[in-house]
Amino acid sequence: MTEIEIGRAKRARRAYSFDDVAIVPSRRTRDPEEVSLAWQIDAYRFELPILAAPMDSVMSPETAIALGQFGGLGVLNLEGLWTRYDDPSDLLEEVAGLTGSDATRRMQEIYAAPIKPELITARLRQVRDAGVTVAGSLSPQRTKEFAKCVVDAGVDMFVIRGTTVSAEHVSSQAEPLNLKEFIYELDVPVIVGGCATHQAALHLMRTGAAGVLVGFGGGAAHTTHKVLGVAVAMASAVADVAAARRDYLDESGGRYVHVIADGSIGRSGDIAKAIACGADAVMVGSPFARATDAPGRGFHWGGEAHHPDLPRGERVEFEMIGTLEQILFGPSRVADGTMNIVGALKRSLATTGYTELKEFQRVEVVVE
Repeated sequence: MTEIEIGRAKRARRAYSFDDVAIVPSRRTRDPEEVSLAWQIDAYRFELPILAAPMDSVMSPETAIALGQFGGLGVLNLEGLWTRYDDPSDLLEEVAGLTGSDATRRMQEIYAAPIKPELITARLRQVRDAGVTVAGSLSPQRTKEFAKCVVDAGVDMFVIRGTTVSAEHVSSQAEPLNLKEFIYELDVPVIVGGCATHQAALHLMRTGAAGVLVGFGGGAAHTTHKVLGVAVAMASAVADVAAARRDYLDESGGRYVHVIADGSIGRSGDIAKAIACGADAVMVGSPFARATDAPGRGFHWGGEAHHPDLPRGERVEFEMIGTLEQILFGPSRVADGTMNIVGALKRSLATTGYTELKEFQRVEVVVE
């Protein structure tokens, strides 16, 4: 790839965001009703290639159950309010009413409460009792501490999600999580991330992960670019990690690791572009934060927003436009890609002549 000279001492490669690329219509079109959005990871099949991000503003046990019943996968934040408080309803109401700089300070106080293992068990069992696939998320720093509790509670899929997750974390302060050893000892599939490069993704795939998250999560709510100077151009990152998936498929003799785009996915067109660039599925937060039944009450934030030492996220406000079901399936009352995201994805495939997601990964894209 051609490098660009930033200055005499530094060169960089050009990378593209979802806004920089567009999907090209083909010579064939189909009816949207003929399109299947189903995908499978490990033993679990889903009718929608959509995972809800483990963020308290969009995922409660109730919304995780609802998304599972609609055909997607809701991932619970096992370090969030539902595992720190018996009933966080009043606190969610308080967070929605905070203003200005008070929001970050007060959220740090709220999230300073200890995580209760018995609440992890209770929340996961609540989802399991509803008969849908159970998924929970921990940060790499908390994984060793609570992993046994999570697995014993009957989780179907374990998500290890952080701003960046590597297979080679080095620390002089404590023994880091050995991802390969940890995943090998678990009896459930693990999704791990985020990552943004071919090499980092390849290393994560070699740990035995069933899926890799591409991006830094947080999306509309994170300020990592401002605080750390770190950002991900998602179209290029997804394509790079999809190449790592192909290379690992050859290296491992046929083991397929799923690529899940996680970040900068705010509208239905972003979902289509993520899959066109090589993703098998997407993890989204902000589209669901617009739901009238979302726990955030129109506000959206991730774990970065209440970090005790270095907050790098914001609590952002969205207009609530419809129920979770309407955001997924419509009918849409807006023309900006924030409602009926499933219908829009089906129409993207149909417009380009494809009927399945794996085929759609081969669609032509252009740089605008």
